[in-house]
Amino acid sequence: MEFDESKNYRRLPSVALAGRPNVGKSTLFNRLLRSRRAITDPTPGVTRDPVEADGFLLGKPVRLIDTGGFKLDRAGGTGRREAASDEIDDLVLEKTKATIERADLVVLLLEAGELTLEDEEFIAFLRPRKERLIVAVNKCEGGRREAESWNLLSRGFESIFMISAEHGDNIGDLSEEIVRRLDFSAVEEEAGGERPIRVALLGKPNTGKSTLSNRLTSSNASIVSAVPGTTRDVVEGGFEWTIRGKRASFALLDTAGIRRRARITENIEYYSVNRAIKAIDDADVVILLIDALEGLSDQDKKIAALACEKGRGVIMALNKWDAMPQEKNLFEATADKIRYFFGQMEFAPIVPLSAQTGEGVEKLLSTVMTLYRQLCIQVETGRLNQALKRWMEETPPPSGPRTRFSIKYAAQVSANPVRFVFFCSRVKAISEAYVSYLRGRIRRDLGFSAIPVEIKLRASGGKKGSAGKARS
Repeated sequence: MEFDESKNYRRLPSVALAGRPNVGKSTLFNRLLRSRRAITDPTPGVTRDPVEADGFLLGKPVRLIDTGGFKLDRAGGTGRREAASDEIDDLVLEKTKATIERADLVVLLLEAGELTLEDEEFIAFLRPRKERLIVAVNKCEGGRREAESWNLLSRGFESIFMISAEHGDNIGDLSEEIVRRLDFSAVEEEAGGERPIRVALLGKPNTGKSTLSNRLTSSNASIVSAVPGTTRDVVEGGFEWTIRGKRASFALLDTAGIRRRARITENIEYYSVNRAIKAIDDADVVILLIDALEGLSDQDKKIAALACEKGRGVIMALNKWDAMPQEKNLFEATADKIRYFFGQMEFAPIVPLSAQTGEGVEKLLSTVMTLYRQLCIQVETGRLNQALKRWMEETPPPSGPRTRFSIKYAAQVSANPVRFVFFCSRVKAISEAYVSYLRGRIRRDLGFSAIPVEIKLRASGGKKGSAGKARS
């Protein structure tokens, strides 16, 4: 069966990359995908949640899964830090084993040299699954330590592949073996239609992003722990939801918690935060998870402002609302307080939520769909300019010699993100207050009530010039 790499497919055969920490699984994952999708760092145990991505190997569509390291030793201490580390290690191990059980093929990655106790136990765990197993020895660039690696055949493996994930040595041979061992008969081309609404979950650590992600996707794809900063990579998932008889598809991006830059002390967290911020670029709508018990923080404001700057729809979800006092009109008072202290995001919807119980989830997804519809609105130029004429008649521009200007015409130059260009006689004479007035009328009259709107001012008459951008 021939496949077209420009098209999307479903029911892909899955390949899990497994091994102890720091053997190069994430590097191999990125190499096979031909992109930097997973975080790589010399620190052992960087990957925690299984990271999945669809790609092509030798022209065949596959789903690759980068798993957390199979780790035997624990922190071994009695302090809070050691207990938290042990808890996460147990969760990672459980998730890795579950991923291996459901994968069509497992690539066991070992490191050239002596086997460790983790390697030995992992080999024993995988031996009953040898019909789905490929063994690769990493860090064999230029033939390094090949003689020692051949000794692995004594463990009962029929063959091994000596590779370098970092340098690309023998990756082609490994890819050929993966493709040869997989069954592509069930793969189907995705039918045409609307693409999924891409939603990113952002917020500070421990606000419930992974709990919400698992609830929405009806899975345990994201590791959930009370330990802040558990999620590191962006964990992707998909789901469908029917609201008032209308069915919609969603692609979900569960991201690492974003802390203030001054509190980021590790390279791993730095990369995690960068990936989380990059997820904004890949999303249509950002759900900002706010701990309702703690309230809106300066960091929440920065995240929302960044998403708004990029033109994404933003929903402020007050998670853990079920733990709030059951007082009449408490939500209205809380929402009013947020809008008062965060006036520039007054248009953004605020939704009470309990990711733990599911309360408020339907309202949340209904709001996502509303924002996405607004993001996709394209206003005809004629209708826009008729509205512009009416707006300027109702609130004329200033008439003073230094403040006088005229707006010749306007056009919507893009949807999702929503951007307008206004062509003016004197760009520098237009105040921010008048731009805010125009933005407000666009929102009120043209259907963009709950999303960011960008306005650019340009000099008319063929001259280039701009008074900058205005977003809200």
